[in-house]
Amino acid sequence: MNGRRLPVRWRLTVVYGSLFFLAAGILVMVNFFVVTRIVSRPVTIDGRPVGLDLPPEPADQVLFRQVAAKVNAYKDQVITSTVVWSILATVLVGLAGLAVGWAVARRVLSPLQKVTETARRLSDSTLHRRISMDGPRDEIKELADTFDSMLERLDRAFDGQRRFVANASHELRTPLAIDRALLQVSFSDPALPAGLRPVRDELLASNTRQERLIDGLLTLAHTERELTDREPVDLSDLARSALARYQGIAAYQGIETDLRPAPAIGDAVLLERVIANLADNAVKYNDERGTVSVRTGSDAKGVFVTVENTGPEIALGLVPRLFEPFRRLDGDRTGSASGAGLGLSIVRAVARAHGGTAEAVPRDGGGLIVTARLPQDR
Repeated sequence: MNGRRLPVRWRLTVVYGSLFFLAAGILVMVNFFVVTRIVSRPVTIDGRPVGLDLPPEPADQVLFRQVAAKVNAYKDQVITSTVVWSILATVLVGLAGLAVGWAVARRVLSPLQKVTETARRLSDSTLHRRISMDGPRDEIKELADTFDSMLERLDRAFDGQRRFVANASHELRTPLAIDRALLQVSFSDPALPAGLRPVRDELLASNTRQERLIDGLLTLAHTERELTDREPVDLSDLARSALARYQGIAAYQGIETDLRPAPAIGDAVLLERVIANLADNAVKYNDERGTVSVRTGSDAKGVFVTVENTGPEIALGLVPRLFEPFRRLDGDRTGSASGAGLGLSIVRAVARAHGGTAEAVPRDGGGLIVTARLPQDR
């Protein structure tokens, strides 16, 4: 029922119009009773009612009856005309009340519309905007001031997040790069005992996992903010570029492609990362059938990139959880070498940052079909 309720402006208009109709209706009833009472009073001369006694002469009696009939007909005509014109006046007054109500409701709600428009235009890059409403200190101005205060707090929070991401990008990546270089130099000695080589490999793999995790977290934090750099891109070109990186890697050689033009507006680096993440997930969670396909194109809903793979059966109810950070199909949450569990989370965050969506459905026979959809560049 709540979805069928009229907008506030319509409801206020109906209320104002109803009040006009009610007031006009009451006036019509009062007017009807007053007019009926007046025209129904007998005519008196010197305090004596006229018309109660018939004249003595028959000819006068006929004339008297004719006059009385005309008087009664006139009274009925007056009452009928009063009712008709009163109803017409009620309708006109009611319609005028609806028009006045529509105008008054618009004026009353205009400050709220200003608040709504400001909220609709907001993003993390425009949080500096304020409503700054003038006027008397009433409920609407108090709402606008409260909203401005909330924007102030959000602006400070987002500004702190930007600084944190920028600092974390340097403070976290640099030590890991140094550690990796030290490990590679330290264990590059040909005289390294054979017993230490597994330790070297494990340390390098652990370093790689940490780099992937930090890179994924920073990408996720970056894509959950409003994009500032947008340019014309084609998802088919980005897909070719992303898949070209895997030349020479056996697991990626059997990927089937159907890359049709898919023009969009966005960040080419992030969108290429989306396709790479989808391809990585499709390969990692495949089974012995080893089927992976990548498709791009456009339809009535926009442009899309779809990655489909064979793999284990996935319950429909579990699919939305795959887009949660650190969620894996195998339930491993310890940070395996296969990834940090951020791939689909990044896909969804990038798609949303571009005004699009990311959805997944189980594939018949096992596996997953993931589609990232973006608005089309027109």
